[in-house]
Amino acid sequence: MKRRLFTLSTTAAAIAIAMLTGSAFAQTKWDFPTAYPANNFHTENIAQFASDVEKATGGKLKITVHANASLFKATEIKRAVQGGQAQIGEVLLVNFENENPIYGADGIPFLATSFADSFKLYQAQKPVLEKLLGAQGIKLLYTVAWPPQGLYVKKEISSVADMRGVKWRAYSPATSTIASLIGAQPVTIQAAEVSQAFATGVVDSMMSSGSTGYDSKIYESVKYWYDTQAWLPKNAILVNVKAFNALDPATQAAVTKAAADAETRGWKLSAEKNEWYKAELAKHGMKILPPSAKLAADLKQVGTIMLADWEKKAGADGQAVISAFRKK
Repeated sequence: MKRRLFTLSTTAAAIAIAMLTGSAFAQTKWDFPTAYPANNFHTENIAQFASDVEKATGGKLKITVHANASLFKATEIKRAVQGGQAQIGEVLLVNFENENPIYGADGIPFLATSFADSFKLYQAQKPVLEKLLGAQGIKLLYTVAWPPQGLYVKKEISSVADMRGVKWRAYSPATSTIASLIGAQPVTIQAAEVSQAFATGVVDSMMSSGSTGYDSKIYESVKYWYDTQAWLPKNAILVNVKAFNALDPATQAAVTKAAADAETRGWKLSAEKNEWYKAELAKHGMKILPPSAKLAADLKQVGTIMLADWEKKAGADGQAVISAFRKK
């Protein structure tokens, strides 16, 4: 009798261990690299997305967010997702314009300068983006725009001529082109390096959002920000197609639903935070100024040149995007 009880007890323990082991193996884990700090609104939105997925799947899919380029540098994330080193990741689309001009549509100065126009441009760009990424084994989950881009400088300026020779932070092909057109010296600096670059004098100017200036504490080195509202670049959340297809249908649906929610939430949050960031920069001693009529006209001329050049490079796909965007 004692021997039988021992046998039953041993069997029950074995079953329990098997169930626990099975549960552990049933959980799928994804790594999610991003290039921005944990307290940036994009990253906070991503953290909420990851939490929503885990909750909706009952822990079946766990997504670990790696902020501030701690897993991969900004320019490495797309390749990491494409190659499967990371199952999901966040990229700044304009960083990849040299790969294909379509990625740079939202980096053309003064093409789309409001959240409404930026979202309209996204809708025009989306079908081409999905096709382009799909051919690379990548699925577009959602995007979120940055607040409008302004001009950070260490001195007051009234025209593009005042920018000649300044050391200009370039983070994309478009921002490098702007530097060339205005006579500045482009220096490639990624988001995680901005604060140190300004503090050490590696760069002394850039076009970026109030968000980047606040996150990087640019106000410690730069005292002027011109609210040019030049463009609203988008961050895109990409997932490896094989990793997504390996999920069961219910988990796929949970990811898709959480992504749609994150997109809606993120665009709304970006618009809400725009004024807050400007107020915070001013609170820390920065002068938030509108561009002079001459500076605005000079910058719009730069935008006109860049749009014409982009349309030539982007060909039929680019023309389709611009045509769809300009339809009422």
